[in-house]
Amino acid sequence: MVCCFFGHKDVPLGLTEYLLPVLTDLIAEGVDSFLVGNQGSFDSAILHTLRLLKQKYSHINYNVVLAYMPGAKEDWSAYDPMETLYPEGLEAVHPRFAISWRNKWMVQESDVVVTYITHSWGGAAQFAELAERKQKQVINIASMMDYKTEKYVFNF
Repeated sequence: MVCCFFGHKDVPLGLTEYLLPVLTDLIAEGVDSFLVGNQGSFDSAILHTLRLLKQKYSHINYNVVLAYMPGAKEDWSAYDPMETLYPEGLEAVHPRFAISWRNKWMVQESDVVVTYITHSWGGAAQFAELAERKQKQVINIASMMDYKTEKYVFNF
């Protein structure tokens, strides 16, 4: 089974303590492949958590799904090249629509979608709604947290 992720650009401190049990449960339920984007703190938190989980659960796989091909070599420094994936067909998409196209592709490929959504507008909410319409299982981490009292972190 495959899981992907959508969340707001900024996430609260302590998000990982909620992510770990959710992802551990998903692995126990048979999720063994994860697709994560590369924009914002939520994606960074997910990638960090997946790297930790890979050490314990060697059978899982994860990919950072790129919306754009990196130009300069230093653009690759955050990822091992084996961690990245560039969906077939994305090269024909205008750059203005690349993130949206990539996110639709991730929903299509996934059985489960994990989100961090605190409001009903924006890209994360849009793709969570798309996942629900496609009858994917959607888990919102924000519903488990008291996100209004948390401090926000912008980089991992």
